Amino acid sequence: MAKAQICLCFIIFLYLWSEGNFIKVIKADRSGDWCVAKPSTAKEKLQENINFACSKIDCKIISEGGACYSPDNLISRASVAMNLYYQSQGRHFWNCNFEGSGLIGITDPSDGSCIYQFRK
Repeated sequence: MAKAQICLCFIIFLYLWSEGNFIKVIKADRSGDWCVAKPSTAKEKLQENINFACSKIDCKIISEGGACYSPDNLISRASVAMNLYYQSQGRHFWNCNFEGSGLIGITDPSDGSCIYQFRK
């Protein structure tokens, strides 16, 4: 009987989560959220994330001469590309997963002339 109650509670939780009700409560008190790459992500995975995101959205901002090209490192460029994709897809947590290599943060990661896109 106890296992059935736990399973039912879990199913209810997943239903509420999938409908966005849980996310809306969390987001109500924040000014924004951004998708960034996990610092421990392998270089190959970061490049895959850039390739995927940039196949769906415009990534000129991380190209040489773009506002977010510097610092010239893979994790910075991947974070910008991942965030552009996440923001363009409606800021759903699943659009920042990137097979476990993305994190949603509530602190704006913009730096200098590299302004991370944010849509309310």
